[in-house]
Parts: sequence; C-alpha cells; structure tokens
Amino acid sequence: MNGYCIATYRTYDDKADFNKKAISIAVGLTVGSWTELPEAQKANMEKHLGKVLSISVHELADAAPGERYADIQIAYPDINFSRDLPALLVTVFGKLSMDGKIKLLDLDVSESFASAFPGPKFGLDGVRQLLGVHDRPLLMSIFKSVVGYDLANLQDQFYKQALGGVDLIKDDEILFENPLTPLEKRVEACMEAARRAEAETGQKLLYAVNLTGPTSQLAASARKAIDAGANALLFNVLAYGYDVLHELSSDSSISVPIAAHPAMAGAMYPSPHYGISAALLLGKLMRLAGADLVLFPSPYGSVVMPKEENLAVKDALLSPLHGLRTSFPVPSAGIHPGLVPLILKDFGTDVVVNAGGGIHGHPMGTAAGGQAFRQAISAALEGISLRDAAAHPGNEALQAAVNAWGIRE
Repeated sequence: MNGYCIATYRTYDDKADFNKKAISIAVGLTVGSWTELPEAQKANMEKHLGKVLSISVHELADAAPGERYADIQIAYPDINFSRDLPALLVTVFGKLSMDGKIKLLDLDVSESFASAFPGPKFGLDGVRQLLGVHDRPLLMSIFKSVVGYDLANLQDQFYKQALGGVDLIKDDEILFENPLTPLEKRVEACMEAARRAEAETGQKLLYAVNLTGPTSQLAASARKAIDAGANALLFNVLAYGYDVLHELSSDSSISVPIAAHPAMAGAMYPSPHYGISAALLLGKLMRLAGADLVLFPSPYGSVVMPKEENLAVKDALLSPLHGLRTSFPVPSAGIHPGLVPLILKDFGTDVVVNAGGGIHGHPMGTAAGGQAFRQAISAALEGISLRDAAAHPGNEALQAAVNAWGIRE
C-alpha cells in the first residue's frame, strides 16, 4: 500500500466490539478525532487519517476467559511521521502499548519509508566474503568469564578459541570499558592472537568487539576500535535503540560488520498478550536498522524461544525486504555439538552456530570445543550421523562432546 506503513496487532478482550476498537486506534493514533470535525476540515485531514484494513476475530466456544482476540491491520500515512524507526514505533505503538492486552505482531513499511534505510552494510553474503567461507554454516564462540580478568587472560582465551577453528569470536555483552581491558588494548591483544592462530590454522576470523559507552561517543569508539584492528562490532541494540544502530551502520567510516545482541528482548517479546513479536523485534527491525548478524535465543537450549517464533525471526532476516541485504541468523544459548544436525535441519546452511559453554566446557579444553563443532558441522553436511562421525579416527573431540552432552538429531 503505497504511502502507508501497515501495522498488525493482536488484541485480547472478552467483550469488546473489535470494529470500534480498530477505528479508535486508527483515528486516535493519527488525527485524534474524526466524527466531531467539520466537513471542511475533514477534507484537509483525510490524508493524515489512519485506515482500518482488516479485522479478524477469533472466538471459540470453549476458549478460556481472556482468550478472545482479534488480529487488526491498520495503515498509517507516511506523511504523519519522519523517516526514522523511533517516529514510526511511537506512532503505531507508543501509547497503544499501554492500552490493555495488545501486541504488535508486524510492521510492513512502505517503499518510501524503507528508502531511508540502507540496511546491513555487509549482510550474510558480505560476511561470508570477508571470511572466504561460502559452503557451510559459520561457527561463533563467545568470551566467558570476562569481568575482572586482564588482557593476558583474554588474549589466551581468544587464542584457544581461535585454534578450534571458529569463524567469529564475540565479546560477552557485559564486557564494558574498564581499566583491565580497555577497548583499543583489547582489540590489539586479541587481533594479535588471531594472527597467531591463523598462521597455524590458515583460517580467517572476525572479532566482534563490544561497543559500549555514552551514545554520543559510540561512533568515535567504533572508529577507535577499527583503527586498532577490529574487524567486527557487537552492539546491544535494544538498550541503545534502533536509531543508534541505524546511524552506526549507515556511517561510511564504520566499515566492519555489526552483530546485534538481543539483550533486553525478554522484556518485550515473550508474552502472548503484550509487547512486540520476536520476528519484528529481533528480525525485521534489526535488519532495517542495519544489523549484519542478529543473535536471538535458540529453541534448543537454556534461554528458550518457541521454535515457531524462532523460525519466524529467521524468515524475517532472510526473506526479501525492499531489496535489503539479508542478515545472518545466529540462534544462541545452550548450543553444543550434539545439536548441530537439528540446527541445520531447522535453519539450513545460512546460519551461525553460536556457542559459549559448548566450546569452553568441552572436556578436552577450549580448542577441542571448537574442533568438535567443526567436526559435527562436516558430518551433518555429509549426511553422516554424529554417532558414526564421532567414531572416526581424528574425531576424538566430537566423541568427547557426544559423551558429555549427547545428541539431538
């Protein structure tokens, strides 16, 4: 619908007239009132008025109290808001988010609105190009035990992860600027470890350093990190806002991929009655704002997102969207080598397998943890069961992982 952004809501009420509610939303979030306006004024205000596109009421005879709901689509004229995500979100869900049981399920932005967003600078294909890996899932590992540790400890941990054959290493999202591991020194130490590991493994890798600090200084900090050798950034998007990500990703001097962390997302998506859907929050909006890789809770491990929602996030990152590059899906939390066949079954090969404890907690050490994942990925791509692959000579790391965590295929 040209010239309009379309919002889809799910609203719950056992007694409401959903038609009246939809009209109330469409009018209240645009012109404020309609029936009271003089006819002459209506002609001038028509172009600003929200339009109800559809109302689908769901009520079952045996539904529990509070479970009668309607899905409502409303179109908001682009002329009402500036072309930035904060303006759009405040328009379609600002005060409405406090109006009882209502959840924002989706936003379809117009071509005109989307034209303000270049999207991911590298995207899925660009990240693969940087690493020279085109035929398999990527493997990411995470720094752990970062608070209170010094540069030597982090460099050693980085080196051991890199030796395991990972493609990306990311800071822990709670690793902020501190005297023990200041940003530039951390980047220099870790990239030196990356070069040492590459000399042994022949494999490139990206280090996503956590970008933190006052909002006004983020771009300068990003440039400092890049000047020190950083080849990727990690960013806690929801704590800072989508518009901050958009500015960082649109900045031509910030010439490295940005990985979006989902910290704070649990306050917004899990409830069926309130908040914003995971597919919109962690999928479409992250991609519009320019995330090259997007982390989100996996459906398998310790921070569980239902699989239906999980795959909806994946689709939002990979499906066509106003010509934008696709973003790499990174399902995270509780991942171990025994889950690799399931991850590939659900996500295909365009996925980043992301592990923390599944690498660092390996019985044979951190480097073996990465090796176990690479062996599991190779087996899954070749259609070999992990149990058979683990028995092959040279796959002792995978065997130890299977013994420790089991297999889910």
